[in-house]
Amino acid sequence: MKRVFGGIASSLQTPFGAIFVTALVFHGVLYALGVDYTNLVTLGVAGFILVIDVAAAFFILDKLIYFFSQFVLPVQTPDDRREIHARVSAFDGARGPTLFVKNGRVIMHEGETKKQGPGVIVLDTASAVVLQTDTQIIGPAGPGIRFTRGREKITQDQGVDLRTQLQVIGPDVSDQPFLNPVPISDPKKYNELQARRQQTAGLTRDGFEISPSISIKFRIKRPAQNTPSESGVTSHYGYNAEAILHAVTREMIELGAADNKRVRMEWHRLPAHLVVNLWREYVRKFKLEDLFKAEGVSGLKTIEDMINRRVKRPFVVALDDTGIPNPTGKALPSLEYEQLEMRGLEIMDVRIRNVMFDPVIEEQTVKNWNAEWMKVARREENILNEREKLIETAAHNEAVKTFARLASQKFNNPILPPQELFATLQNLIEPLRETILIKSRANNQMEAEIKKLDEIWKWLLINKLDAAMRRDEGKP
Repeated sequence: MKRVFGGIASSLQTPFGAIFVTALVFHGVLYALGVDYTNLVTLGVAGFILVIDVAAAFFILDKLIYFFSQFVLPVQTPDDRREIHARVSAFDGARGPTLFVKNGRVIMHEGETKKQGPGVIVLDTASAVVLQTDTQIIGPAGPGIRFTRGREKITQDQGVDLRTQLQVIGPDVSDQPFLNPVPISDPKKYNELQARRQQTAGLTRDGFEISPSISIKFRIKRPAQNTPSESGVTSHYGYNAEAILHAVTREMIELGAADNKRVRMEWHRLPAHLVVNLWREYVRKFKLEDLFKAEGVSGLKTIEDMINRRVKRPFVVALDDTGIPNPTGKALPSLEYEQLEMRGLEIMDVRIRNVMFDPVIEEQTVKNWNAEWMKVARREENILNEREKLIETAAHNEAVKTFARLASQKFNNPILPPQELFATLQNLIEPLRETILIKSRANNQMEAEIKKLDEIWKWLLINKLDAAMRRDEGKP
């Protein structure tokens, strides 16, 4: 009995039950007021009114559900509005997985992915996913709302981060992986140190092992024009559905050389894998001393430039086994660029720094650098000394020319009659004295020269007057 009455009570709590109880009470009041319910017409009218009430109630209920369901999720498109209305209208307590993807990371309650049935995925503006069933790929979903059906799920339970990624591989700045013994007693930390060393370890052409830190900046390839996602959200980071689908579904398999294992390579591991292989390919073309040349472009800079070209350009000029570009200038296809294109990825920048190798070799390299720097410094010093002597000689020659030009300034007229000795000396000294007074008066050394010229000038005037007086007196 309790179960029966409980079922009746539950039915009365539904919209139909509420309308039925309201109509029953209303007609009970009318019957108490004397309305004859034995008349068939009265009963027909009552039944018709009940049907109208039920229809009106369900119509109003449906519109209210459609209106208020818009506030359950931030839906924007008409299709999403109809979908959330249908989900709320048909909700019976059971549901599929409800997931939130933030910065490419799937956030969910424990056991959420095991739920079956219609679900929903909310993605922020920096996230995207690829959906699939057990038998087929459904397709990508971008920022916004995505309603799932049946057995749809996120591929590999991992989202895609649309932001630019920065990955650093290789030893840290504080690491000293080549010291023997390594100053680390903790086995776990020692293994981590050696693992970082092996990430970028490579051999030079003369057989020395070096391990740099390599930073890689990459991202999912963005569309030429930023367009809204399927749910009407335009992401600042750009949403490229085709690139996201290729990044997730076109997987690569990495074979382990030691145990022959096959490991699936996620899209965010591919850039580092390609860059490290290129680093090891190019470092074999250079000797250790060539990587750190003091003059010209160092081998390390050449390797960095070549890696950037190989991952950014479809065609690249190849280097021979000694690191010299192909003399014909013929460009070859870049397989790394093709692989990135196939996976919907793009590498923006690669930087190589913090190069580490055996301290004994490093010490010898520093000594060679010091010797090389001293040679360069001496050579530059000799060049500067030679340049100084050349400038000094040129300045001396120019000064002699200027002196000769000034001294002969008043003797350029070939038809000028001969002059006496004192007049000739005056014409010789006067231009020199005027030039010094005009152009070099601020020079302290020139003051002494002006004084000497003034004394000579006075001596000429005095001797000229004495000679004139002697001539007037008839003396020789």
